[in-house]
Amino acid sequence: MSDHPLFNEEHQAIRKTLREFVAKELAPYADEWEEAKEFPRSVFNRMGELGFLGLQYPEKYGGQGGDYLCGIILAEEMMGSLSAGIAMSIGAQTDMVCALLNKVGSESIKERFLRPALAGELIGCLCITEPDAGSDVAAIRTTSEADGNRYIINGQKTFITNGVRADFAIVVTRTRGSEGAKGMNLFIVEKGTPGFSVSRTLEKVGMHTSDTAELAFQDCPVPAENLLGEEEQGFYYIMWELQPERLFGAVSSVAAAQIYLDITLKYVKERLQFGRPIGKFQTIRHRLGELATEIEAARQLSYHVAGLIKVGEFPAGEIAMAKLYSSRVANKVADEAMQFHGGYGYMMEYPIQRFWRDSRLIRIGAGTDEIMLEIISRQMGL
Repeated sequence: MSDHPLFNEEHQAIRKTLREFVAKELAPYADEWEEAKEFPRSVFNRMGELGFLGLQYPEKYGGQGGDYLCGIILAEEMMGSLSAGIAMSIGAQTDMVCALLNKVGSESIKERFLRPALAGELIGCLCITEPDAGSDVAAIRTTSEADGNRYIINGQKTFITNGVRADFAIVVTRTRGSEGAKGMNLFIVEKGTPGFSVSRTLEKVGMHTSDTAELAFQDCPVPAENLLGEEEQGFYYIMWELQPERLFGAVSSVAAAQIYLDITLKYVKERLQFGRPIGKFQTIRHRLGELATEIEAARQLSYHVAGLIKVGEFPAGEIAMAKLYSSRVANKVADEAMQFHGGYGYMMEYPIQRFWRDSRLIRIGAGTDEIMLEIISRQMGL
């Protein structure tokens, strides 16, 4: 993974530093934070202090000035925390919230929100999904209506990563009376704004360390200067944002699958049955060989797409392929890993069950498998 020609010496140095940090300050607490169903806010502070949240962002706003591949490295190395929930929360900050702030935010917004977000001082969340609108972004119903020098927002959002603890939210709305992709806006709504509340903390099958919320906006006033980007261009901003988010999910999935495989390889070499390690049985050896091949194929596809994004391309079809294939591989490896662990794999004291639960979400989040296939088939002219 780390010696791929896509990465230069600077990338390798960043990877080494990140890996050491994750192994020392995150991984040892994975079980504790999983049980608590949250990780400390200080993780954001610490990662901001060390510059990890701003690897690919301009130095002008407190970032490190690196390229897009620095974000890919972050996505991969965060899986070493052994908690996909932590990786997802950090990814929501770096590749969703900060990506939009940097892409379309005014100078004022960048100073007020991007700079402290990169420093880990403010946590943000991105609010797209609603009870009746998920993958169909154009179907959202949360409204924004101009009222003098402010806007009034009404609606609901759900499945929002970091929604419980967020200091501010980027909220996708539509101008009252508009339909489809037209008339959509992005607003920054700060915690404590009247009418903005966390209506429910959601319980999930996996990703327990990542908080997920249902948010409500009732006659919520937002100053006009908190409009993110140009008015009624929100749909196009979100379509842009989803591309790197999906590749973040792809490379995270590959990194996770490799970890699952490495843990399983260690287990099958040590677990004795019928007088020998179970890894010596041909059926298990061959299945592991197939999994290793699929992981490598997913890695190479994801790296190929990352290279295209680095040079300014956003190939929606290839991004969808990488996300679809990599997430399915991670899901498959987690399931096979549990099978190889037998009864122990199903016990809560072994991390395999957590990997199995956590790996399922990526095939849903940032666009389901079915949406990825729809994108791919459209690129094929179907």
